[in-house]
Amino acid sequence: MSDHHLPAHPGFPATRLRRLRQHPGVRSLVRRTRLSPAHLILPLFARAGKNFRREIPSMPGHFQLSPDLLVEPISQAAELGLGGVILFGIPEEKDAIGSDAMSDDGIVQQAVRVAKQTAPELLVITDVCCCEYTDHGHCGILGDTTGRTDVDNDATLELLARQAVSHARAGADMVAPSGMMDGMVGAIRRGLDGADFSHLPIMSYAAKYASAFYGPFREAAESTPQAGNRRGYQMDPAAAAEQALREVQLDLDEGADLVMVKPALAYLDIIRMVAERMPGVPLAAYNVSGEYSMVKAAAERGWIDERAVAIESLTAMHRAGADIILTYWAADVARWLA
Repeated sequence: MSDHHLPAHPGFPATRLRRLRQHPGVRSLVRRTRLSPAHLILPLFARAGKNFRREIPSMPGHFQLSPDLLVEPISQAAELGLGGVILFGIPEEKDAIGSDAMSDDGIVQQAVRVAKQTAPELLVITDVCCCEYTDHGHCGILGDTTGRTDVDNDATLELLARQAVSHARAGADMVAPSGMMDGMVGAIRRGLDGADFSHLPIMSYAAKYASAFYGPFREAAESTPQAGNRRGYQMDPAAAAEQALREVQLDLDEGADLVMVKPALAYLDIIRMVAERMPGVPLAAYNVSGEYSMVKAAAERGWIDERAVAIESLTAMHRAGADIILTYWAADVARWLA
């Protein structure tokens, strides 16, 4: 039997979905998922010092920058109409409790002040965690309460609250706790409210998985654990998907204003589920370093089209339900869309 005589789908030839694809104008008219620079957040890495600029080998196009050199990317972010920037810090000195994270003269606090002086209207978000500031690389104070060295969840909460308040005093517009400590959002909310920052929103890394896709970020932020790993507090990738809903709901109950799923591309099912089960809750997704670096590496070898793959990936995240996307492509995508 020839192809011409194969049974057609019901409705053919009256129904031809290709009619909606033939003309670029029609494709544009019926397109429901549209990326916008206003929904993209650019991560930046602030490094202690002056006139310091070091490219991150595993993340081509991204740098550790001293606060004085953050002026250029922050100005560009504002000019491109990005939704904002999120700041990570690499201090000059680290200790067991990450003291620099709580200091009003800490590296992120310096970076926040530069950002607000450079582009006052640009949204400045700060990552609230201990891993970049501790000499052991974990996300809180280490304790030995179960016969093994582990992060002391409850002792860490006060540090996170102090960190968030210090960021707020520096001028941060939003704080984003990422340590996956139980009760962290509530502790930070109480700290902010008690310091007269009740207006400041919290974007919680509510469903953050212990992912292998974080490798390049740990180089960028110099936050690789010196011993052990973070599987004792970050979510197990093989856990029941509903566990993510519990994490999100707990953070909302504690006062989170926005929630996040991290990573993004390998967890589109989680993004979709959170978006459907919790309509009206602003949802972010973090397009993490490994997702970025793999595409960069393949594109450098000529195997794929970086621009096409990046836009397709971010479109998938947005289509799955992410209102906000944190991505290392934010500035590039804004230029491509323009």
